[in-house]
Amino acid sequence: MRPIDLAREHGLSAQAVRNYDDAGVLPPTERTATGYRHYTPLHAQALRTFLALRGGHTHQQAVQIMRAINRGDTESAYRLIDAAHMELLAERTTRTEVAAALSTLATTKPTAAQGHPLTVGELARRIGVHPATLRTWETHGILRPDRNRATGYREYGPECVRDAEIARQLRQGDYPLPQVVQFLDALREAGGADALRDFLDAWQTRLTTRSRNLLAAAARLDGYLALLAAE
Repeated sequence: MRPIDLAREHGLSAQAVRNYDDAGVLPPTERTATGYRHYTPLHAQALRTFLALRGGHTHQQAVQIMRAINRGDTESAYRLIDAAHMELLAERTTRTEVAAALSTLATTKPTAAQGHPLTVGELARRIGVHPATLRTWETHGILRPDRNRATGYREYGPECVRDAEIARQLRQGDYPLPQVVQFLDALREAGGADALRDFLDAWQTRLTTRSRNLLAAAARLDGYLALLAAE
């Protein structure tokens, strides 16, 4: 088969196939006497496997997995795959924790009776971050602490403490600061319930999609490994 023959199946260009070949995504390629690349069903399966892996992993991770497989280093490939599943499990756990924290915010109205305002040091210790992190969050609009009129020190009331706890959970889920700001702003404006439900539903959908993509990639990879073993 020619590069264009592999490309047509996936709506790719022949150059894209050649680029994947050069990147090590495909197994070693033989050339014709005139220098043209000569592909076999094994190469076609390798391309299918790579594209499936890319759906559950990042592009770079998929490249690394295929390179490892093609050079016979299956142990490294398995480690990369295991790491992706561990990452997904950690994100699922984070979503559960975020759901618990946001449910509290949506159903509980903060009042002054819930406790005295915390200092920056007290809040940092409570949620396990550095005080400088809280100041950075304030700069981005994630936190809106009051100032003590006498001392000028920051004071974090109950609502601010909850926002900090939510921000910590979202950051653990690798959400960038602009998205944390956007979510908290939407949550404040919506009063909590609608924003909470939409946010958690979208997050769950993304997790489910990635899980299915990882399963599909594993099936493709198993088929590719079987072909390699039969060579």
